Amino acid sequence: MNKTQLRRYAKLLAKVGVNVKRGQWVIVQAELDQPEFVEMCVEELYRAGAGKVTVEWSHQNLTPLHYRYQKEESLKKFEKWEIEKLELRKKELPAMLYLESADPDGLSGMDQEKFTAVRSARTRVTKPYRDEMENKYQWCIAAVPGDAWAKKVFPDLKLGNTAVNKLWDCILEASRADGPDPVREWMRHNDELAARCDYLNSLRLVALEYKSSNGTDFKVGLIENSRFCGGGEETIGGDYFNPNIPSEEIFISPKAGDAEGIVYSTKPLSYQGELIENFSIRFEGGKVVEVKAEKNQELLEKMISMDEGAKMLGECALIGYDSPINNQGILYYNTLFDENASCHLALGRGFNECVKGYEEMTLEQLRAKGINDSMIHVDFMIGSEDLEVVGVTKSGARVKIFEKGNWAISR
Repeated sequence: MNKTQLRRYAKLLAKVGVNVKRGQWVIVQAELDQPEFVEMCVEELYRAGAGKVTVEWSHQNLTPLHYRYQKEESLKKFEKWEIEKLELRKKELPAMLYLESADPDGLSGMDQEKFTAVRSARTRVTKPYRDEMENKYQWCIAAVPGDAWAKKVFPDLKLGNTAVNKLWDCILEASRADGPDPVREWMRHNDELAARCDYLNSLRLVALEYKSSNGTDFKVGLIENSRFCGGGEETIGGDYFNPNIPSEEIFISPKAGDAEGIVYSTKPLSYQGELIENFSIRFEGGKVVEVKAEKNQELLEKMISMDEGAKMLGECALIGYDSPINNQGILYYNTLFDENASCHLALGRGFNECVKGYEEMTLEQLRAKGINDSMIHVDFMIGSEDLEVVGVTKSGARVKIFEKGNWAISR
């Protein structure tokens, strides 16, 4: 792989993704797949001004071993040092760079009952810390190729590192990091996304309606004084950053408990290290009342049972079917990429920043307005080549947002 281009990608993640501030502490979380690139990221973070960079390594293959040999209570237990670590993060608010590379099927065959119980118990401990830190620090999720992931995406490329190199090429292209100046390219991209958000927000929509020939027929209500967001975001303190690289989406958090109809998935969902495929979700009274899946329906049922908020929506995201990622013709089996290929929804936690003036509101006030609360936030893809999306204004006017899977508005 071209090291010059990888260096440009690392610089992009440091300066545009995280947008590290002078003297700031940055934590990098990564699997063991691309240590040389992690080293590049650490150096670029320092060059961008970081005062300290900490790398937290993980290895997916260890997880099934822990769950096979440890008792459930042992896995649920938080050690003193783990709590102290959470307290330190809450106090110092380090920027976070997450580098994904795990095998989408890497936890297949594991005891999902045990895994779900442990995750639920541990999330109850970590969630108050997450709530306290929400919107107060910069973070960025990006990707590097793992060997197993690359072979899943390109099963016919079996010689040496051919699949990994191919996936590198695709990641860089999807991330707008394959040219001579990815930083400048992202500044332009963020401006385009911001202009589209401004137009949608000017419509003052109160609902979105979705229809597709695959059976999707669905309506969701929007929160009063909510707003569409996309591309770069700002912390409460005013620090600009890009939470997802790549990102093609314009998104909003709908009103919890205001959804009716049925939606059909158009891409597999990788959840807890297993794939859920060809599924539908039906809503009544704002909540999921029925799910069906050709593969891993039981896992989908467990997902929506994590808590009450897991049965309600936290996000509606709009991406044209002719998006750069979808036009690659690749199924990544990774939500970071597949969610940016076409329109998606998310069950679970909503985004506070989608309410105007959220900085002055308490969590309780935001939830009272309709921001969903949950221990999960799981995106699933519903975009199709004939998807139609209509926006409904407060006066009852209907504005065509999507037609034949793509934007019906020019902005």
